[in-house]
Amino acid sequence: MKTKVLDNTKILKICNRFAFQIIENCNNDNKINVIGIKEKGFEIATLVVDNLNKISKKKIILNHITLNKKNFEKEVHSDLEESNLSSNIFLVDDVLNTGKTLMYSLNHLLKFDVKSVKTLVLIDRNHKMFPVKVDFKGISLSTNIDENVKLINENKSLEAFLL
Repeated sequence: MKTKVLDNTKILKICNRFAFQIIENCNNDNKINVIGIKEKGFEIATLVVDNLNKISKKKIILNHITLNKKNFEKEVHSDLEESNLSSNIFLVDDVLNTGKTLMYSLNHLLKFDVKSVKTLVLIDRNHKMFPVKVDFKGISLSTNIDENVKLINENKSLEAFLL
């Protein structure tokens, strides 16, 4: 049985709110780097960047990090360029479960000389097993550990379901 947690309209509103929160946290910078964790975190990051471009004249850079969730330690890739990381970085993921994905993504970012990193997640499931702090979240969702939350993209319309 699947239950819809967020429809496309609510997701778009959250991404718009994220954009304003990012601007509020980057008053003195003229460049913002948004990094999405592939696959679904990058889709959320793309929506946030679309909103940022509508409300700001700052230079917005969109990058991605790709992880192999079966072998985190060896397979982390990104399209990051050192020159872009001197700005504020906002790391975006779709669902925070244990925090492992964010930890390995943050570890990858620390290989660079970054100025600051803030984290954004669409859905925080409150099952953290790693010391990850989420700076901005769309919603908190209390679930059983054996339940799954999936973000599904059908016909360019995102929806989140509890499975």
